[in-house]
Amino acid sequence: MTMDIHEILKQLPHRYPILLVDRVLEIEKGKRILALKNVTINEPHFVGHFPHRPVMPGVLMIEAMAQAAALLSFHMLGTKLDDQTVYYFAGIDSARFKRPVEPGDQLLLDVTLDKVRVGVYKFTGVARVGDAVACEAQFLCTMRRVG
Repeated sequence: MTMDIHEILKQLPHRYPILLVDRVLEIEKGKRILALKNVTINEPHFVGHFPHRPVMPGVLMIEAMAQAAALLSFHMLGTKLDDQTVYYFAGIDSARFKRPVEPGDQLLLDVTLDKVRVGVYKFTGVARVGDAVACEAQFLCTMRRVG
């Protein structure tokens, strides 16, 4: 299964400038997602990070992987996010940054669901540019009803 930006916008509450998934290339239900983030010079963080050498902040790479993870979770559950549900980070472990990501790069977000326990989802994510690993991390996410 794939998703274009129109389907992603129906699934995630994020909007510019924090929507960080442009396309879903593959989903294995309940197991893995491969998504794409096109990195462009007109993104607002590049104005200050860094003016002389624009580099995508590491926290945004991890956020992009978490957004892909949310898409995987919603697909697995057969649900869509609504105004009463929020998908949160619950923890980030073993984050490593191996290569700078610059404007013009395509960031491939490869996220695997490791386990689900009491409403907490554990993922392993690897973000690559081509074959080179840019970032990897393990992270926990959870969905909560609000209001």
